[in-house]
Amino acid sequence: MEQRHLGRTGLRVSRIGLGTLTWGRDTDEHDAADLLKTFWEAGGTLVDTADVYGDGEAEYLLGRLMEGLVPRRDLVISTKAGSVPDPDRRVDGSRGHLLSALDASLARLGTEYVDIWHIHAYDPHTPLDETLHALDLAVSSGRARYVGVSNFCGWQLAKAATWQLAAPGTRTRLASTQLEYSLLQRGVEREVLPAALDLGVGLLPSSPLGRGVLTGKYRNGTPPDSRGGSEHLAPFVAPYLDDTASRIVDAVQTAADGLAVSPLQVALAWVRDRPGVTAPVVGARTSQQLTAALSVEDLSLPDEICRALDDVSAPVHHYPDHDWSTL
Repeated sequence: MEQRHLGRTGLRVSRIGLGTLTWGRDTDEHDAADLLKTFWEAGGTLVDTADVYGDGEAEYLLGRLMEGLVPRRDLVISTKAGSVPDPDRRVDGSRGHLLSALDASLARLGTEYVDIWHIHAYDPHTPLDETLHALDLAVSSGRARYVGVSNFCGWQLAKAATWQLAAPGTRTRLASTQLEYSLLQRGVEREVLPAALDLGVGLLPSSPLGRGVLTGKYRNGTPPDSRGGSEHLAPFVAPYLDDTASRIVDAVQTAADGLAVSPLQVALAWVRDRPGVTAPVVGARTSQQLTAALSVEDLSLPDEICRALDDVSAPVHHYPDHDWSTL
């Protein structure tokens, strides 16, 4: 698998990442082992997790698999901290919480360091410099090699990345940002992507298949064994089952038919090769699904297909998101 630099750093990662959102909950150890082995054998390196996935079980499971299945040195492990199961405070970006969460992640993963450590979301109740100081401490102590943020909007990302660049040598550059990005969700193109490109921050798109909808599996109803048919994941899929999404899914299917490939391959290749994208993170239930996603390695979409998909999925950008003189 092709390797790409993560933002403006020397770290190289596979241009498709493996997500572990369902590990330890819907994905048991046997299936997780099949997924990780399939990914590794295909040349994949980037594995993304978080301390709240499966209430910590995803990290624990990944750590167990690294002990005997895949060598730790062959993987680029990315995890996140900051989300908390508190209805009154969904995010805790305090230095104390973040560093304690990192230590707990390392213990579950059974490793001395993570390759990439992300702040899971912006905390409006904690000074940003305090949150970012936790990133600096994680790197200076050797517990994290690179750092980034997740679910930051454009101005939040720009402020954080600029702060970290303000005093080279004492602060750690943001290597990456992680947000949802797909043909069904192009909101990051307004301000996040321009900021990331300007500041040298690599984008790691989550849900690049539109929460599974872009595969076409929901065109004729909701399969009972799909995420949309799952009691706790159905609300996650529901926003992308409207008429607008249906038109985009139809266009993806048309493109796939014309190229003699699957809708999954078309949707994934589109987001993988967007400017500023380093590696989409793909979640799969089975090794067969993952193999289908990894088969996109040999596919590059023709320019006319990309333009057609761009047009049918184009988000509405108004002033001041674009140059005012063009409006």
